[in-house]
Amino acid sequence: MSHPIVALAREAITSYVLHGSRIAPPEKPMQLPSSRAGAFVSLHLDDELRGCIGTIEPQRPTLAEEVIANAISAATQDPRFAPVRADELDRLDISVDVLEPAERIHGLTELDPMQYGVIVELGERRGLLLPDLEGVDTAEKQVGIALRKAWISPHEAYALYRFRVTRYR
Repeated sequence: MSHPIVALAREAITSYVLHGSRIAPPEKPMQLPSSRAGAFVSLHLDDELRGCIGTIEPQRPTLAEEVIANAISAATQDPRFAPVRADELDRLDISVDVLEPAERIHGLTELDPMQYGVIVELGERRGLLLPDLEGVDTAEKQVGIALRKAWISPHEAYALYRFRVTRYR
């Protein structure tokens, strides 16, 4: 049985893919660590990434609305993938990462890629990598991936932040 926030993401994706409609957030608040937070929705199909979209800081009035919007975007707007098809819905593995506020750090020694996600920032460019990802076992690798996502050279003077997540499956 999946967590209610994952069930909400699945319901949002299914409704949108099958009917083109957005579900309303639940009337009764879910038991969550925060009423508002940034959140990422990750989709996997046959153990391969199928979509991942999220927000670093909350953009909507409630976490439930954040998850609904990001779930639909992960299924239909991730530029790396074609939109999720109806025949894929039952096979999707969905996880929701709820982000805690990020804190500025001053070097790789303050990172642990299993425990912290990372944000790199230079001007308008920002790259984020969630924690505890398969194959990302060093801070150097984690920051390197985030830098490439943001189109920032490792030789530029970028800011570095870390954050924790609560991951729901």
